[in-house]
Amino acid sequence: MAAIYSGIYGKLKSSKTSWEDKLKLARFAWISRQCFLPNKEQVLLDWVSHTLVSNYNKKLELDDEVVEKLWTYLDNVIHSRRLQDLLKSGKTIGLSFSIAQVINERLSEACSQKTQQNIGTVLNCSSGILSTPSLSIIYTAKCELLVDLLSKLCKLACQHLASDSAVGSQLFSVLQLTFAQYLLIQRQQTNPNRVFGQVTGHLLQPCLLLRHLLTVRGWTQADDNHVRQHLSREIRNQIETLLQAGLFQAELFSSYREELLPEQEVQEKKKGSFKSLLLPVNTVQTSLGSDFCEPALHGAVVAGSVSLIYKLFLDSYCKAENHLVCFHMFSRLFGCLRLSDLQQGGRGDTLSPVDWSTELLALEQLLSLVLSSDIYNVASDRIRHKEVQFGFYRKLAQTLLTHSQASIPAWFRCLKLLISLNHLIVEPDLDDLVSSAWIDAEASEPRVKKPQETLINTMFQTYSKLRQFPRLFEEVLTVICRPAVDELRPPIFSAGLTVKLRECLLELPPNQILDILCLFVEKCQTLIIPAVEGSTDMALKLMAVCSVLHAFLFNMRSLDDVTPSPVVLRTQSLLAKIQKGIIQPLMELLQAPRREEEKSDLWLRKASDAALLLVYTWVEVDTLFGVSCSKYVSPTAEIAGAVTEPAPKQGYFSISAFLPALREQSWERVMEIANSFASPSKYCLELLMLQKMKMILMQTEADLQALQHAAAFILESGRSIMSRGESEPWDGDISTISDLTYPTAHWHLIMFNLNILLPYISLEDTEYIANVLLETLMLAKAQEAAMDQENSISTEKISLGLMHSSFLPEMKILHCAFLTRLINKFSMVLPIATRDLVDLPLQQLFASNIPWHEEILAPCKTVDLLEVPSENKLLKDELSLSWTTLEKVAQSIVLFAKSGCPVTLKESQLESCLGLLDIFSLLKLDSFLPSDCTRCFLVLLSLLANTRASTSCSKLLFLKFLSTCLHLLRCLQAGRNANSVFKVLHASDVLEHVMASQFTASKLFSDVFTVPVWAQYLQEVQAFLENFLQMIIERRQSVRLNLEKFISFLVSCKPDASAAKSEDQKNWNPAAEQLLLMAFTTLCQVVTLYLQQLPEKRLHSADVLSALLEPVVLQMVRTVQHGLQSSTPNKLLPVAFIPSVTTLLKADLSHPVRRGWQKEPNGFLEQPRIKLYQEFYSQILRELPCAGDNLQFLQPALQFLTVFCSVPELYPGKEMAVMVGFAIKKLLSGPAITTQVIQSMEMELTEVLVQLLENCSAEEFYAMMRLVLQGLELRNVWQQKAKMQTKEACQDQSLISIIVVPILETVAALLRQGEGVLVNPHHVSLAFSILLTVPLDHLKLEDYRGVFLGVHEVLFSIVQCHPKVLLKAAPSFLSSFHRLVVSVMHEGRQKADRGNTDEFEVILQCAHLVERMYTHIAAEMEDFTVFSSFMVAQYVTELQKVTLHPAVKTHLTEGIYHILDLCIERDVKFLNASLPAGVREVFKDLYSDYNHYHKAKKQGEEKYTA
Repeated sequence: MAAIYSGIYGKLKSSKTSWEDKLKLARFAWISRQCFLPNKEQVLLDWVSHTLVSNYNKKLELDDEVVEKLWTYLDNVIHSRRLQDLLKSGKTIGLSFSIAQVINERLSEACSQKTQQNIGTVLNCSSGILSTPSLSIIYTAKCELLVDLLSKLCKLACQHLASDSAVGSQLFSVLQLTFAQYLLIQRQQTNPNRVFGQVTGHLLQPCLLLRHLLTVRGWTQADDNHVRQHLSREIRNQIETLLQAGLFQAELFSSYREELLPEQEVQEKKKGSFKSLLLPVNTVQTSLGSDFCEPALHGAVVAGSVSLIYKLFLDSYCKAENHLVCFHMFSRLFGCLRLSDLQQGGRGDTLSPVDWSTELLALEQLLSLVLSSDIYNVASDRIRHKEVQFGFYRKLAQTLLTHSQASIPAWFRCLKLLISLNHLIVEPDLDDLVSSAWIDAEASEPRVKKPQETLINTMFQTYSKLRQFPRLFEEVLTVICRPAVDELRPPIFSAGLTVKLRECLLELPPNQILDILCLFVEKCQTLIIPAVEGSTDMALKLMAVCSVLHAFLFNMRSLDDVTPSPVVLRTQSLLAKIQKGIIQPLMELLQAPRREEEKSDLWLRKASDAALLLVYTWVEVDTLFGVSCSKYVSPTAEIAGAVTEPAPKQGYFSISAFLPALREQSWERVMEIANSFASPSKYCLELLMLQKMKMILMQTEADLQALQHAAAFILESGRSIMSRGESEPWDGDISTISDLTYPTAHWHLIMFNLNILLPYISLEDTEYIANVLLETLMLAKAQEAAMDQENSISTEKISLGLMHSSFLPEMKILHCAFLTRLINKFSMVLPIATRDLVDLPLQQLFASNIPWHEEILAPCKTVDLLEVPSENKLLKDELSLSWTTLEKVAQSIVLFAKSGCPVTLKESQLESCLGLLDIFSLLKLDSFLPSDCTRCFLVLLSLLANTRASTSCSKLLFLKFLSTCLHLLRCLQAGRNANSVFKVLHASDVLEHVMASQFTASKLFSDVFTVPVWAQYLQEVQAFLENFLQMIIERRQSVRLNLEKFISFLVSCKPDASAAKSEDQKNWNPAAEQLLLMAFTTLCQVVTLYLQQLPEKRLHSADVLSALLEPVVLQMVRTVQHGLQSSTPNKLLPVAFIPSVTTLLKADLSHPVRRGWQKEPNGFLEQPRIKLYQEFYSQILRELPCAGDNLQFLQPALQFLTVFCSVPELYPGKEMAVMVGFAIKKLLSGPAITTQVIQSMEMELTEVLVQLLENCSAEEFYAMMRLVLQGLELRNVWQQKAKMQTKEACQDQSLISIIVVPILETVAALLRQGEGVLVNPHHVSLAFSILLTVPLDHLKLEDYRGVFLGVHEVLFSIVQCHPKVLLKAAPSFLSSFHRLVVSVMHEGRQKADRGNTDEFEVILQCAHLVERMYTHIAAEMEDFTVFSSFMVAQYVTELQKVTLHPAVKTHLTEGIYHILDLCIERDVKFLNASLPAGVREVFKDLYSDYNHYHKAKKQGEEKYTA
């Protein structure tokens, strides 16, 4: 047969055979074993290679389709299993070099975009060739071909990345493989010059372009995930490795040094040598400078590449003696940037903002490398190198400051790095730096503001440490006073900068701070004050100077009794100068009479802002110094007695209280100017008034009227502006207050000083504060997402902060007023058409004529009952009026609920109610007074009982609304004044109307009662009922009556089969059925629990309540049966059914016991009831494996099984334990069961299994064990994937605590049973297979502790209980134990950041266990003596790799000393001879310490041992 096919080769070579037939013959010849050709595989490979080469050499002219099929054939052959098997068997098969050239040419054509046909097949061929060693020789033997291939692939990848099409994995997989192959060849080459030429000539440019495109590409979901997450990072790393090895080999350093260093430097280092012809830096610069990509990309690629090249250069050559070479390399690479042109006089406007950002980012990276590598040594540069580095950095700083780019973050970071190198670099241009980077810099964006603050902070720290802070602020003052467009200047100190300034001021000597302040005061007196009138420019300068004075005075260290007297005197003098030289002239300027149109001039407003800011600062500081320093004498004391002024008008601030030299009438004119605009001066007036209140309160007799006037002034000051409802976030700086930030500043002042203001404001003002608080909270809920991103202060944040604090409940008047406003808002949400009907109760709850606050004020009114009986009666009448109103409201709500005409809410109204309920939930409900608690209850009850959602409304939204109301009702019930509700409502009425409203509302939920939101709603209803019923029982007032009424209501709802067909029950739905069952269940549970706790003396009450429950139980049975009959097949049981049946079963099981029925021989349970439970049990078993991760079904289902399985008589003659165990096993093996699900139902699972094991027979027990162990191979528990290594097993951290640790504990428990149970030694030795597979590294500490203790317990159990097996399996035991030792050494390494004491205690505990095991082995296991030297060798080998923490080392060393006790002299000699050099030194140190400490101590103890 073979002879028939032997002529194939001739047909392949024949020109008469068509190419289609040739390809068919070639495919047949490759796969057929009946075709005989000598060296067939090589012949066929040569044929296809030759054909392709001939086609590309134009010797053959083939159709594109034929060429594509030839490439496909070659690809199939290369990747065929047959070829791989032949190569593995040792057969020599190869390809010609010409096919590599053809592949490269084909890729070159693709790069030039001539044709893209069969490029995928060509790439497949390349991949197959490179991954097969015997074929890849065509590239590895001719490195030029491999370099050319890599270059072409890089260019092709760049084209793909630059296009808009999705990126696939094929090209990048081949590229990554080619990089790996080239790097392998590159390391083997011995000629560094040749490698350098290959890299710079062919690879540098495409690699840099590829790296840039990989870095900047905006990856999308359409791109291949493997490329995006893995290959792109791997290829970038390979590029860096290639460049490092190709450009910066150690042998090339002399060439770099000769090229970079000046001539004289080279001669000093290498006298008499000739310069190398290789100019590596120039070559790299030329490559970077040439046009190897599009002009739009070129600048960005070069900018991104210079920092990489410099980093690789430093990694290779950066040593102390080479720092000058490294600097010159930096300067040459900087020359590649477009920034360098600016130093030669180039124009900065030639660069776009994007170009500036790219260039500055590159410069920042270069400077960071210079700084981190410590290349610039100031002293060395000045003494040895004529400040060559300093001169370069100076020019660089001048360039940056000349071409300011304050909108780019990297510009600030570059300047910061230059200051970090040496502050003298920027010192000559300090004024320009302060101006362009601080005072005049427009850095409003957060991404720019942060680096700007970092730069200024660096300046603060530098000049503070140098004690030259006055020098810095001298320049600040100079810049402020320059003629400039001051209106555009931002505030000098932001909130972040103020914090940094404070840190520096606390470290500075007081005299330096006073020097700065005196400088500003003097400049202000001499230059600004005389020229401020009529000059907007000077007024703005004045404001800037005053803000600096404010920042310094508020953040410097306060005077105290230990402050030196000269400092105190100088401070007094300074404040006197400020008062007389600045404040007084400004006040005189402001008090001058002016026409109405002049009062709005900008200069006057700014002068007013500056003056009042300085007045407030002066007053605050003067007061503080007077309180904290007994040596301080206020400047006002000297003239306080000399000035007499008429009494000020009520409501106005008396300036004479602080600055006696100023007249009150003049001050009124100043206040008129300040109050006319929402400005810093208006805010400062409020601060001054607050300061006045504080000073009055510090006096022995407070002026109540003055306090009330001051508080009213503060509130009235911002009332009109707050009413607009427009505000913007504020940064906390007084000087930045504007029309839109003033409301925030004003609200901040009120909220943070409520404890001072609240006692002295009227009820109307309290209601105003409550109203603003509510409005801002409603706005906060609407803007919640945006608020999280704001770092500044906003009215919403301030209000939320008060709500979350513990202060609001203590302010009971405000608390009450806020509740009143909240009820008012609820009333406004309801539909207008129904206001007269439904809103009437709510309107009464916030009626202004009802004294709701009297309950708070009553204890404060000290009325003598004998002297003023009329006032006492009036107080009682006011209190009774509020409760009478509450009773009327309660009756109105009940009557309206009985009418059956609820108010219909639209979706928008529901959402508004939910927003208000969210605000309601922020209140501390437990802190309400009885009347307020009752008001809250009535509001929530009205919303529940008297409102419904429209049919078009979202049902899930309505469910959320109902759940929220029920949750808040439950929170009110938990409060201390919860019983106050029963003053106005009967408990049974509350329960009846709440449940009736829920039954009515449930008609909307017939199609959503299977969603999770429905289950949460049921839980809220259940929790409310449970709490309310418990309250009824605990009060012990009309318990029976309330329960009878509620039970009769529930029993009247009959959803059984007969009723369902009747007219009045035709609309019954499963949702209402679940609600009813849940109510029955909760009622039974609460009452049953109460009955169980009753003492024997009250058995009559127990019988009465038990009799009440009998109709409930009967009704539950009918409801359950009806529900089961109408339940949908193939769906899980409704959530409410399972707890109901469980409760029924518990009631039936406890009922005979109470009645004494257990004495009757056959009186266990009624047969119909038993059948119900059996059917329910069977249905639970069917549905359990299908439940997935539905915990709302699983938890109650397992609870039912626990109760059912506790009574084997319910299912006689059946293997209940096995059936339940099998169902649980199917459930746990399902794909939806995760670690979290198991943890959530762990308690229920445990209870079921305990019941099963307690009541099962021996046969059932063994059957269950078989179920558990069936198919479970312990050694493979962690091997989730094929070929997974032990170190990779710990990647699934979730398995550790759930599977690994319990298995180890189980194995240890089995081993502790001893040889009497585990008679087969092989079973014991299997434990070692488990231990050697358990992961011990890369674990979280809690997981590590569990695994370590588990492994240790298994080993110790073998040592104690199986000594015979241990002797035979000693190597396995030692390997397992050594893994513990290694893991402790790894975890117990000495770390700089070891700060958690609890975590370290775990490591110490593990080290102590290792010490104990060593000690036990040495003391109890004499047969282990032969292994002692092996154990010591293992220990010192690992010890040589790490530096242990001293405490860990102490434990391990003590343990190994006991093993050294077993070593004889021959063992020590053996170790000294066989250990490697480094390890041998460690052993010698260990053995020396052993002889010096341990052995000597042991011999001493033996000497005195009897």
